[in-house]
Amino acid sequence: MIAIAGTIGTGLFLGTGRSLAQGGPASMVICYGIVGAVVYVTLLLLGEMATQYPVAGSFNAYATRFFSPAYGFALSWNYWFNDAVSVASDLTAAQLVLQFWTTWNPWMISLVFWVFLVGVNAAHVKVYGELEYWLSSLKITAVVVFIIVGIFVNVGFNRDHEFIGTKYWNTAGGPFVGGFAGFARVFVTASFAYGGTESLGITAGETKNPSRNMPRVVKFVFWRILLFYILSIALIGLNIPWNYPGLSNTTTTTSPFTIVFREAGSNVAASFMNTVILTSVLSAGNHALFAGSRVLYGLSVISPAAQAPRIFSWTTEAGVPLPALLATSSVSVLCFGTSFIGSGQLWGWLQNIVGVSNQIAWLSIGLASWRFRQAWIQQGRSLEELKFRASWTWPWGPPFVVVTVTALILIQGWSSVIPHFSAVDFVSFYVELPVMVAMYVGWLLASGSLFRPQEEVSLSLPPTASTPLLYPSKLRQRWRYHDLVDTQTVDLRRDEHKEEDEDRADDEEREHRLKGQVGLLWRLYYMV
Repeated sequence: MIAIAGTIGTGLFLGTGRSLAQGGPASMVICYGIVGAVVYVTLLLLGEMATQYPVAGSFNAYATRFFSPAYGFALSWNYWFNDAVSVASDLTAAQLVLQFWTTWNPWMISLVFWVFLVGVNAAHVKVYGELEYWLSSLKITAVVVFIIVGIFVNVGFNRDHEFIGTKYWNTAGGPFVGGFAGFARVFVTASFAYGGTESLGITAGETKNPSRNMPRVVKFVFWRILLFYILSIALIGLNIPWNYPGLSNTTTTTSPFTIVFREAGSNVAASFMNTVILTSVLSAGNHALFAGSRVLYGLSVISPAAQAPRIFSWTTEAGVPLPALLATSSVSVLCFGTSFIGSGQLWGWLQNIVGVSNQIAWLSIGLASWRFRQAWIQQGRSLEELKFRASWTWPWGPPFVVVTVTALILIQGWSSVIPHFSAVDFVSFYVELPVMVAMYVGWLLASGSLFRPQEEVSLSLPPTASTPLLYPSKLRQRWRYHDLVDTQTVDLRRDEHKEEDEDRADDEEREHRLKGQVGLLWRLYYMV
């Protein structure tokens, strides 16, 4: 359910409107399809590592352990910033959703939501999990209803009582709006929409029976992507023209889901859908705040050298990292900048930043998996020892993710350079790249990894009249430009999950349910 909560959020409910306005219906379907395929393979790679090593910090910890400690440091702080900015983005999105009803002091709802989210996350983790479960259920129901309503609207059950079909694909400028620049720009909004799926690995350290539940979650992600995203996006492109008034501009962004319900002829249904979207914003912010606080906590407890101040390792009696929670939520003050630059404009910039950060996370999962698999083979471990293995992604999975995501990161900012250079847009697309490099080099310098002793070099010469003495051996320092982990010596036994009595009891309970008189109903329940 957390995987679903991470998948369905403001990116789907609001970001699709921005994608349609910027790239058109064809660009939206193609880009979301490509990014969806990349995300699915990425989660399979993450699932292998998270099932074998269900630790706090997830893919950040794997990047540190299997690829490079310095890169892991930069990645972890980047992903923490991603989660913190995501909370600000979701609170800004709440203002946009409220504009469907009123424009009166929308920042007030952001403040109320902020207090609520911090309160939920400051309680026991079960409170977070319970809230996410029910909000996820509501979002799933809403998307399924939207798909049904969207089909009826397209075939003629709409305000104009006419068959729409593919009419809006031929609207002036469509189906590809803005040419290649518009097409490329949709990649970052698609990445923002799919963001959060990778954070299901962050919950591995607090998941019941991870050896069984993590593979189950990952395997069904494909069907969720196909149903909740591709089908929904196709219907949005069919039922709404890309130039629909108020779909996306500097001051407002209207959810395509609300528009479709309005086109069905019911303002009441549109208001209900908008309410569901508001709860979705709440869920997305809740999810980002939870993940961000856990990433910051993970940074503070990394051994042997912590990568964040130790104060962030303090937890309450219920195990909640309260200082990390407060630090993560503090970045949300960004959402109050809407009073000066407009909610739509600010949300667009935050969306770009979070989208690129998601891509960096996927790239890093590919790098960590690449090295993890190399280490596993080089050290002679049997593939049968893996608790979960996506066999059809061997060996091409990691390089596919690394190359594809790198290409997306480089080309998606095309519109910020051509035909006119936009400094603010360019920064929102690429600011995280030099920051990552600076933090990588900074950690190398701070940890002393840029220097290593060179073997003793004897500079002695044969004795002659001019050189009667031997020069002593010297130990010199030489530069190194990386701290890549040695795959032949990295410890593959540490943190491996060992099944406990509670895990076995959970497996037995599941098997008992499946073999009982209502086993078919339980099977359907687990599938859903």
